[in-house]
Amino acid sequence: MTDKLRGRLLVASPSLEDANFARAVILMLAHSDEGALGVVLNRPTAADVDEILPRWRDLAAPPERVFRGGPVGVSSAICLASPRPGREADVASADGVDHTVAGLVSVDLERDPSVVASAIDGLRVFSGYAGWGAGQLEGELAVGGWIVVDPLPGELLTRDPDTLWERVLRRLGGLRAAYANAPPELSLN
Repeated sequence: MTDKLRGRLLVASPSLEDANFARAVILMLAHSDEGALGVVLNRPTAADVDEILPRWRDLAAPPERVFRGGPVGVSSAICLASPRPGREADVASADGVDHTVAGLVSVDLERDPSVVASAIDGLRVFSGYAGWGAGQLEGELAVGGWIVVDPLPGELLTRDPDTLWERVLRRLGGLRAAYANAPPELSLN
């Protein structure tokens, strides 16, 4: 089952009870028998990339905010970037860049931004990540806490993260599309 969910989205169902992930859309970076790791795509913070990492500000995808990637390791950062079409080989050969998932690459923020600047369309910085221990995510999936979806390219570094959860659900159609209209607090329904 190594990396079964890698590159896919986890979309929180309205019944998910963990407040850290209410209405979250998570890009899965790794998934194995030992656990899973991903970043929340729709939690921009109030902090501008320019405030935290000024050298990288010109490469940040709109909105140019640091995103809360999840509740684990919030003092660490994960940076994902979108290669320019036709420049994937240039990005892949750059020092401090690794292929990640879903057409994105991870970028080492300790490196000089000029090394990748001409080869990427934009990047996003995540403070922290979402993590699960062995079997934990499988348990949440079994009780319907998450909907597993393949991402569309425009969803990964979306300019409108505040509506991402609703947009992903609506494109699924049927009952899942109806979830997009659920009130944030189900008990208020």
